[in-house]
Amino acid sequence: MSFSRKSFFSKRALPALLAALLVPSIASAFTPFVVRDIQVNGIQRVDAGTVFSYLPVKVGEEFTEEQASEAIQRLYSTGFFSDVKIDTTNDVLVVTVDERPTIASVSFNGMREFDAPSITKSLAQVGFGQGRVFDRSMLERAEFELKQQYLSKGKYGVEINPIITPLPRNRVGISFDVFEGDLAKISEIHIVGNEAFSEGTLLDEMELTTSGMMTWYTGTDKYSREKLEGDVERIRSYYLDRGYLEYSAEPPQVSISPDRESIFINLTVHEGQPYTVRSVKLAGDLIGLDEQIQPLVQIEEGETFSAAKTNATAKAITDYLGSLGYAFANVNPNPVLDREAQETDLTFYVDPGRRVYVRRIQIGGNTRTRDEVIRREMRQQEAAWYDSNSIKSSRDRIDRLGYFNEVDVHTTPVAGSPDQIDVNVDVKEKPTGLINLGVGYGSTDKVILSAGISQDNIFGSGNTLSLQVNTSKTNRAAVISHTNPYWTQDGISKTTSLYYRRTTPYENSNATGDYRVTALGAGLNFGVPISEYDRVFAGVSFEHNEISDFRESAPQAYRDFVDEYGEKTNSVIFNIGWSKDTRDSAIAPTKGSYTRLSGDVSTMDLRYYMLSAQQQYYLPLGRAYTLAFNGLVDWGKSYSDKAFPVIKNVYGGGIGSVRGYEGASLGPRDSLTNDYLGGSRRLAANVQLYLPFPGATRDRTLRWFLFADAGQVANTDGGCAQGIDNEVEDPCGWKYSAGIGLSWQSPLGPLQLSYGRALNAKPGDDKQSFQFQIGTGF
Repeated sequence: MSFSRKSFFSKRALPALLAALLVPSIASAFTPFVVRDIQVNGIQRVDAGTVFSYLPVKVGEEFTEEQASEAIQRLYSTGFFSDVKIDTTNDVLVVTVDERPTIASVSFNGMREFDAPSITKSLAQVGFGQGRVFDRSMLERAEFELKQQYLSKGKYGVEINPIITPLPRNRVGISFDVFEGDLAKISEIHIVGNEAFSEGTLLDEMELTTSGMMTWYTGTDKYSREKLEGDVERIRSYYLDRGYLEYSAEPPQVSISPDRESIFINLTVHEGQPYTVRSVKLAGDLIGLDEQIQPLVQIEEGETFSAAKTNATAKAITDYLGSLGYAFANVNPNPVLDREAQETDLTFYVDPGRRVYVRRIQIGGNTRTRDEVIRREMRQQEAAWYDSNSIKSSRDRIDRLGYFNEVDVHTTPVAGSPDQIDVNVDVKEKPTGLINLGVGYGSTDKVILSAGISQDNIFGSGNTLSLQVNTSKTNRAAVISHTNPYWTQDGISKTTSLYYRRTTPYENSNATGDYRVTALGAGLNFGVPISEYDRVFAGVSFEHNEISDFRESAPQAYRDFVDEYGEKTNSVIFNIGWSKDTRDSAIAPTKGSYTRLSGDVSTMDLRYYMLSAQQQYYLPLGRAYTLAFNGLVDWGKSYSDKAFPVIKNVYGGGIGSVRGYEGASLGPRDSLTNDYLGGSRRLAANVQLYLPFPGATRDRTLRWFLFADAGQVANTDGGCAQGIDNEVEDPCGWKYSAGIGLSWQSPLGPLQLSYGRALNAKPGDDKQSFQFQIGTGF
C-alpha cells in the first residue's frame, strides 16, 4: 500500500484541510501493523534523524492509517520537502521524500538606493535568505518586500526581476536585477477639514513639501512613507499643543500620476474644539516629595491645554525621580474632558517604582579604545544610587570625545535583584586618524591652503597628536601639538606644542609691505575642569620673534619698533583663563552660551599684558529662528617704558568683527605707508538673527541671517595715527554696519557669506560690502 502526499494537495491549489480529508479516503483498505523497521529515501541535506522526529511512530509500535495521514502532513509542513511518499513492504515503513533546494546565495544588481547588507537583513525577516529552503511563494514575498522598500523611498517606477540559477547539490542562487527608476516628486499636498488654522500654517509643520527653489538641495519634495508618517504626527502635535484634545485624522491618501513621476497627498483632519485646563492635580505615590514635585508642573489652571507642556511636566517629574534613584519611575498624565464646558481636569499619576542602585557599568564595542578612556568620562558610579542626570551627562561626555560614531547608554535589570541594575555603554568606534587637505578663500586672506595629520585617540589612549600647516597671503603657520586630556585622574589636561608663524602685516593698495614677522615658539598649557561646563586653564610659552626682509619702504611703526626693540626679540608668555561652554553645538549652535576670560603676560624683551574676554549667547525663537549675541574685548598695554609692541596688535574689520569694512582696516594707519596697524585695544559687538532658508526649513546647516555690528580698534595709550597726511578722518572711532548673510556648514568647513553696509563710514575708511570666509564661526 502506498500513500503519496503529492497526489493529495498542491501547496497552492488546495488547502491543507482538503488534503487531510482525502488521505483517509484513499487509505480505507489499510490494515494496521507493527513496524519492524523504518527507511528514509531521497534525503540529501536533511538529516535522517530530522525525518524520524516528525514521524508519529517508532520501531516496534503499531502503525495505523491515522498515523500515516499525520506523518505526511507533519513532514510536508516542515517546508523541507516538495513531495512526501509513504510505502510499506513486509512490515517495513519506507518514507521517500523530494527535498526542496536551499538558497546558496542572494545578490543584487543595479541597486544603489540601499546597501546590500541592510536589504538582506530585511528579507531575512520575511523568511528569505541564504541557507533557507527555496520556495516560490517565499520568493514572491521577498520580491514584494524589496519593492515595498523602494516604494517607501518614493521610487514608484522600480522594476525587480528575480533570476534563479540551479547549483550542484540541490542548491540555487538568487539574483535580483533592479531597475530603480526616478524618484517620484510631490506635486500637491492638500489638507481638508481644517478651520482653526490655515492650510499654509499646517503645511509649514510638515517636512515634506512640493517642489520649490531649494528642494534640489533639501530633497523634501521626494516622497517617503516614513517622513509622511512623521508629518502626520507633527500636525497632530500642533493641534494637541493648542488644546484640541479631540483632534483626529484619517489615514493620508497618496496617489500617483500615470507616468509614476508625480505624487499627490491628501490629508483629512477633524479638529474638534480647544479645551481649557480647569484643574491640575498630582496623584499616586509622591513619596513625600509633594513640595519638590509641584514646581515641576509647567501647565497651569485656566490656560489652554498644551500637550507639549503636559509631556514636559511628565518628563521633568520622571527625570527628577530618576535623579533620586527611581530608575523605573512612571508619570501618566490623564485629562478628563468636560465636553459641554470645553474644559479638562488634568491629573498626573505618579508611580516612582522601586529605588535602585547600579551594580556595575559594562562597556562594549570598543575594540581599540581602552576601557579607562570611557570610564573616566562616567559620572554615574558603580555601587551608587542610580542617577538619571549623571547617566545623561556621562553619555554626552563620551560623545564629545569624538572617538565614536554611536554612543548608546542603557540600563538592564539584574535578574533576581529588583533593586539593582547594570548600566551598559555600547559604542561604535570611528576612525580617529585624519589626513586633511583643504583649499579655502577669504576676502581678506585670499587663497588659503591647509594640510594636516592628526590622531585624536592615539593607541586608544585618548591622547591627541597633530600636525597642522596653513598658508595664505598674509599668514603662514605650522603647529605640532600633543594633548593628554587626563594628565591626572581628576581630569587635568596637558597640552604641549611647537609652532611657527610668519605674518606679512595687513596692507592697503598703496603699501609695498617689504617686511615680514616670523615667530618660533613652544608652549605648555594645563586645563583644570571645575564643573561639567567650566574649565580653568594656565600655561607658559617661549617665543622668538624676528622682523626680516626689512627695507626702507617699511611702515614707520615697524621702523620705530626695530629702533626700540631690535629686529630680534625673545619673550616668555604666561597665560591664564577660564571658559564656560553650554552651547548645544560648537559649530552651529541654536541655544546656550559661551564665555571666555583670559590674560597673557609677557616678560624678557617684550613686556606687555593682554586681557581678553568674549561672551556669546544663543536664544532660540521658536523652532527655526535663533537670535545670537556676541561681545569681544581685547585690552593690551606695556608695563615698561617702551611702547606696546606693534607685532602683538589686534585687528578689526570684516567677518568676525565689523562687516562692511575691509578686513583688518579698523584702527590706526601708518603715517608713511598707510598700512593697517591694528591696535592694542579692540571692542566688538554683534547681534545676528538666524532664519530658515526658503525651502530648507528643517535644515540647520543652511541658514540666512540679518546682522548688526559695532566695533572699534584703537591704542590704550590714546594715540591714533591717521595715515599719510592724516587722510583718514577717524580710524579709531566706533564703526557700525548692518546687512544680510548666508551660513552653511559645507564639506570644507563653516562657510559664511555676508553683504554689509557701513552705517557711519568716514573719509578714508576702506569699505567692502561683500565678504565671505570658509572656516570661521560667528
